[in-house]
Amino acid sequence: MTNPWFREGGGDMTYEFEISAIEVHDYLLELEAERRSLVGDRSYMAFLDGEIEATAIAYVGAAVTEIATLRAELFGPQVG
Repeated sequence: MTNPWFREGGGDMTYEFEISAIEVHDYLLELEAERRSLVGDRSYMAFLDGEIEATAIAYVGAAVTEIATLRAELFGPQVG
């Protein structure tokens, strides 16, 4: 299963976010709850750990992008 919240862009490591930071955060909370409920399935737990890490990174990126977008809309883009 790949993270449904973002897709990798070109070779410059850019990402295109398709949903809001709040939705990514909700998904992260779901993954963490699922991880806490697991007992004994080490391979799936390891998979979830990786998914949690990737989703946390996506969450930060989405939040920063939303903040920058709002700031640009309110005050204009920063130049220089």
